[in-house]
Parts: sequence; structure tokens; C-alpha cells
Amino acid sequence: MSAARPTRRVFGAGLLAALAAPSAWAEAAPVDLALVLAIDCSYSVDAREFRLQMQGMGDAVASAEIWEAIEKGPLQRIALSVFLWSDLETQLVIQPWTVIATAADARRLGTRLAAAPRSAEQGGTAISAALLYGGALMVLAPPATRRVIDLSTDGRNNMGRPAYRARDEVVARGITINGLAIANEWPTLDVYLERQVAGGPSNFVIKADSYDDFGAAMQRKLIREITGPGVT
Repeated sequence: MSAARPTRRVFGAGLLAALAAPSAWAEAAPVDLALVLAIDCSYSVDAREFRLQMQGMGDAVASAEIWEAIEKGPLQRIALSVFLWSDLETQLVIQPWTVIATAADARRLGTRLAAAPRSAEQGGTAISAALLYGGALMVLAPPATRRVIDLSTDGRNNMGRPAYRARDEVVARGITINGLAIANEWPTLDVYLERQVAGGPSNFVIKADSYDDFGAAMQRKLIREITGPGVT
């Protein structure tokens, strides 16, 4: 089952209409975790780097380690949605909400994500807009014990409202925000994400020194998010 697909604009008419309508998942069985993956598609991400992100994310989702983490949950089910983002008006869902309830589900989803094209426009780095968009997507998610936005980026917020204000607004709704810092251009980007972006219960930031390290960092991050608070 897939929920309605929002438009590329943060608060465009399509997204507002989707939020006003009952979620397609409202009566669905609950999951241990509703997880939004927000993937940087800004000008600083070239074609090779984008492909490394998608391949790394897909491989991580499809891995046996991820399914083992899901099996440790009380419900043994999670829900996942993925969107690409760049500037204030560019947020594009490439994977509507999907429940992973079997190892086969995880493998199929990982394969789709690894091959996903760069369908969103490049632009500036509007982390704040991406956080608000991820928070809006949560309204369309299945019922979940925990709700997490996982934002990956190689840069700092450079347009729109300050990132920490968007973070505080999203966290106030009971959503945790974690970060994956790709530190190829900003060696201390993880510190920035810890101070300005991450928030909510048991939030954390993982650092990848380069895009070549992205896949391994994403897998570590997903395992920690899926298994839940208290895991190091």
C-alpha cells in the first residue's frame, strides 16, 4: 500500500490536500518505526556522489543486518519513506510509505532505491525546508511506536529559516531527527548537525568522511535507528 505522493513544494496545494485527507495508512497495523530518509540532491552533490548515496542506501536497506535489526523489534515491522531535497521548493518523494515486514520486502525495496534516478532538481541547501517536509510526511505514515527523520547532507543550511528553528518545530511534534554528515567538504559538519539539526529523544549524528564511506555509514545508522534508543 502506498500513501498519496506530495508535490515537490513544501507546502504546495498537493501536500496540503494530502494532509487534510485521511491517511491511507490510518487503519493499518502499527509498526515499530516510521522512518523518513531525506537525501541531499543540492548543487554540491555531483552525479557520482548521488549514485553513491543511492547505491549505498539501497545496499544498506537490502542487507541481512537490517532485517536482523527489524526482527529485534516487538512488532518486527517498520515503515519507510524516502525523498530527495535541495532548495526551498525542491522536495520530491521517490519512495512513498512502504512497510517492511519480511526480509524479501527489505531486499525488494533496497533494489528499487539503489536504481532510483536523480529526479529532483539541483539547488541550494535548504535543510530547514527538508526537515519541515519530512515532518509533514509523518502525517501520512502508518501508526508507529517511534517516528524518525534521517537527514543526510554534505553541507550546511544556506537558505530559508535557520535549521534549528525548523528542528525545534518538528521535534515538538514528537519526532526525532538524526543526521548523517558527509564530511568531504566540511570536516566538522557532524558538529554542525549535532548543534543545529539533530533533536528529539535519543538523537544522534553519524559521520562519513567521504561519499565512498556513505553506504557503510548509512547501514550503521539504520541499524541504530531500527533497533531503538540505547544502542551504540
